[in-house]
Amino acid sequence: MASEEASLRALESLMTEFFHDCTTNERKREIEELLDNFAQQIGAWRLCLYFLSSTRNDYVMMYSLTVFENLINKMWLGVPSQDKMEIRSCLPKLLLAHHKTLPYFIRNKLCKVIVDIGRQDWPMFYHDFFTNILQLIQSPVTTPLGLIMLKTTSEELACPREDLSVARKEELRKLLLDQVQTVLGLLTGILETVWDKHSVTAATPPPSPTSGESGDLLSNLLQSPSSAKLLNQPIPILDAESEYMCSLALECLAHLFSWIPLSASITPSLLTTIFHFARFGCDIRARKMASVNGSSQNCVLGQERGRLGVLAMSCINELMSKNCVPMEFEEYLLRMFQQTFYLLQKITKDNNAHTVKSRLEELDESYVEKFTDFLRLFVSVHLRRIESYSQFPVVEFLTLLFKYTFHQPTHEGYFSCLDIWTLFLDYLTSKIKSRLGDKEAVLNRYEDALVLLLTEVLNRIQFRYNQAQLEELDDETLDDDQTEWQRYLRQSLEVVAKVMELLPTHAFSTLFPVLQDNLEVYLGLQQFIVTSGSGHRLNITAENDCRRLHCSLRDLSSLLQAVGRLAEYFIGDVFAARFSDALTVVERLVKVTLYGSQIKLYNIETAVPSVLKPDLIDVHAQSLAALQAYSHWLAQYCSEAHRQNTQQFVTLVSTTMDAVTPLISTKVQDKLLLSACHLLVSLATTVRPVFLISIPAVQKVFNRITDASAQRLVDKAQVLVCRALSNILLLPWPNLPENEQQWPVRSINHASLVSALSRDYRDLKPNAAAPQRKMPLEDTKVIIHQTLSVLEDIVDSVSGESTKSRQICYQSLQESVQVSLALFPAFIHQSDVTDEMLSFFLTLFRGLRVQMGVPFTEQIIQTFLNMFTREQLAESILHEGSTGCRVVEKFLKILQVVVQEPGQVFKPFLPSIISLCMEQVYPIIAERPSPDVKAELFELLFRTLHHNWRYFFKSTVLASVQRGIAEEQMENEPQFSAIMQAFGQSFLQPDIHLFKQNLFYLETLNTKQKLYHKKIFRTTMLFQFVNVLLQVLVHKSHDLLQEEIGIAIYNMASVDFDGFFAAFLPEFLTSCDGVDANQKNVLGRNFKMDRDLPSFTQNVHRLVNDLRYYRLCNDSLPPGTVKL
Repeated sequence: MASEEASLRALESLMTEFFHDCTTNERKREIEELLDNFAQQIGAWRLCLYFLSSTRNDYVMMYSLTVFENLINKMWLGVPSQDKMEIRSCLPKLLLAHHKTLPYFIRNKLCKVIVDIGRQDWPMFYHDFFTNILQLIQSPVTTPLGLIMLKTTSEELACPREDLSVARKEELRKLLLDQVQTVLGLLTGILETVWDKHSVTAATPPPSPTSGESGDLLSNLLQSPSSAKLLNQPIPILDAESEYMCSLALECLAHLFSWIPLSASITPSLLTTIFHFARFGCDIRARKMASVNGSSQNCVLGQERGRLGVLAMSCINELMSKNCVPMEFEEYLLRMFQQTFYLLQKITKDNNAHTVKSRLEELDESYVEKFTDFLRLFVSVHLRRIESYSQFPVVEFLTLLFKYTFHQPTHEGYFSCLDIWTLFLDYLTSKIKSRLGDKEAVLNRYEDALVLLLTEVLNRIQFRYNQAQLEELDDETLDDDQTEWQRYLRQSLEVVAKVMELLPTHAFSTLFPVLQDNLEVYLGLQQFIVTSGSGHRLNITAENDCRRLHCSLRDLSSLLQAVGRLAEYFIGDVFAARFSDALTVVERLVKVTLYGSQIKLYNIETAVPSVLKPDLIDVHAQSLAALQAYSHWLAQYCSEAHRQNTQQFVTLVSTTMDAVTPLISTKVQDKLLLSACHLLVSLATTVRPVFLISIPAVQKVFNRITDASAQRLVDKAQVLVCRALSNILLLPWPNLPENEQQWPVRSINHASLVSALSRDYRDLKPNAAAPQRKMPLEDTKVIIHQTLSVLEDIVDSVSGESTKSRQICYQSLQESVQVSLALFPAFIHQSDVTDEMLSFFLTLFRGLRVQMGVPFTEQIIQTFLNMFTREQLAESILHEGSTGCRVVEKFLKILQVVVQEPGQVFKPFLPSIISLCMEQVYPIIAERPSPDVKAELFELLFRTLHHNWRYFFKSTVLASVQRGIAEEQMENEPQFSAIMQAFGQSFLQPDIHLFKQNLFYLETLNTKQKLYHKKIFRTTMLFQFVNVLLQVLVHKSHDLLQEEIGIAIYNMASVDFDGFFAAFLPEFLTSCDGVDANQKNVLGRNFKMDRDLPSFTQNVHRLVNDLRYYRLCNDSLPPGTVKL
């Protein structure tokens, strides 16, 4: 006894020392080792049992429980049965004796340890495990403890973790399902008893359920008056103990609902009771009373009551999230919806004392979140099921959802509600598409609701109606590439666009007048512009006027984005029908952009420059962006106008160019400049009017860009303008025959454009007559960067175009390409320059390899292969960081394009490309943990195999006729084997993305080329791959890919099922360490001979799970144990 006492004191002082601030990490490690060694001793549990009953030190208790946990989960198999019996009887007794005095976290841990024993031994060796829990629940003194045990059991046994065999997992689930009805009955009883006991003290007696009089119905959502009366009862005031018990019971229900199937066990009375508790969340009166009575005790009570509502809603949402609803459960669902909408009505009911918003603000935030989750689940999972019930009034539901949405107290809450509307609009759109005959009837039913929604969402994005809320939104900090304000606007405009798709005329007639109002203000600014000494000034100075102008400009900017978002609903089949609306919009936009450019609002002085100047620039930029959104409409108009040759179209385009040209200048702010450039690119690329090049404004841009003395625009703008000018000359005009395309003139103009753009770059070329002028390296780099970024973009933009366009493009670029190749060796050690050059060559190979011709392409490839020696590759990959790796990756990407080329042209390069990969790049990266270069290398190997299969497998006509007799001839076998071995090695590395990519490549080669069926693969590699993939599953190193790995194993095994079952599986099991012969036999027997995919993969996962389980069991046996 004395020694136990001494051990306890020693442990207490060790624990205190361990958690003391002054203890060093070194000492902590020593203590940790000491405690670990103690826990590993056989019989340590006896001391721990003594510690638990004799100490009040939390750390010691927690440590002792951890020893038990370790014993039960990892060493239980080796514990003598006498000891197990003792532990099974002592721990529950300890729990019963001390559960009221133990700290809650110790009590919960002790419960979990007892449940862990049940998980191993119930029902065979611990037959009263579950009966004990039921008895605890039924005895009033221990009900809370029983509920904690029940919840822990549900968590640990229904979806147990790794360390059980599949058969045991299935057995436990079945055992639990057998108890579900009893458990749900008990939980219903607890909740009903508490409710009834406390309801008696409430003022109104409960109505008799049979009395058919019509109660105070808040709407026709609830069909039966009696249930409405029940829900109208005052909410009882619960004492703290009942409150706690109910919250435990609801937590149990929420967890049970997460895994039990919907069935008759979930009775109507249980559902009604849960709804009673859901009312706690929307009962403001109780909260008010709590705060009026003043004591902090009461305030806490108010919060607890709110928590009961949150827990009840969690239960409801668990049921709601199940998509598979048995027929007999549908009626329950309908009842649930009716009861929840009763609550929704209660929350959104207007009365004098409370606006809806203030009521929502007073509710617990978590409750409002749960309620919103419920509404989302209702719309996304069940609306299609419920809408057909005549007794369910969907339109009234939408009215409530509308009130709920537009009175949300937080932005996040509002976003979540907009998501629900988006789901609803998607549902409507797909319903209409599938039942076009009923389109009018469906739309008529919902028209009013949709118009109301549209109007309100539009009001919400305008400062005119919603200034206080909008000013709270952050427009500075980027999160996921957008600010809070941008996200707010984008989500709102998505809803507007979806309504537009359903009700185009209504949406347009709602939006356009609002836009018009704000445009009047903007266009009226001209009269307030006065000339001052330093330029033009906006003569609006009163603070109130400035504020109003700021709001109006912000709204105009948002409405312009809205109008741009709707552009897609004016094109295609509806072009003619909605032509006049679209024309009105485009004319207004052209007028606004021209106005902004002419009076140079972006350079005007204002009274509040920090606010009004950005506003004016933003409106100007948004008007250009909105006009750009209509470029597809203009393109369609262009082809119509081509038939009628209307002056109206010509005027629209030339006026647009008059608005754009003044903005292409270094004096204009980047935001505005880039909007103008994007619009110019759209005109040149999407609209492509024949007369564009002859417009004086366009000529002006040409002159500015080719003028060597003009100041260069910022990089991004320069690239965009050059792309536009190049496209004007290169892209074929729509609706014109080849002989009217004026290619000769356009070709000459394009050559001079490119010549002007690449003048400085071409001068860099060294030649014998004039050795290279010495220029500082940094200046040279700037010229290379500026020129190549422009040229690369020009090539990229014609890569998908007609042959003629690409021909002209290459003729213009030819000299620059040759200069690039000549410069390449000189810059091989400057990885930033090499990176840009290879980017340029990659784009050339992708877009213009046919135009470059075979000899020159060969010269380029040969130059690269010569330059990228093993030393150079090692230097790039190992010493130059990310830029060096990028260079090698781009080089491999170029080779990917080469090996994909059909025909025989580049086939001679295959041996050197494969040898570069396998003998030079692969050895450098194979052992590096970093993923750099690997993905590109394996993609190159995959493309080499996929597009050059006959390089390895010569398929003859005779062989295919005599399939089965003649095997295909194999060539270049060593290279093929080396590639396959590299793929196999990649599966042993931790990088999950590479693993997924390479598994996909192998599966693709099997689907397209029957890789797994090839003799060389079948006889020498197949089962090696299966072995590696199985080991990966056993080690759980790539768990996210379980499903894909299972399917790949099946596809490989299915090539030779007989071999798999007769030879591979027994061999695999024989080679498994950590399991005995008997266990191996069981594993083999449990792997059924199924040959269909679902059963086979299930068998694979069972094998893997049970193998891990057996290893765990065997590790837990004490040394020297004899296994029979």
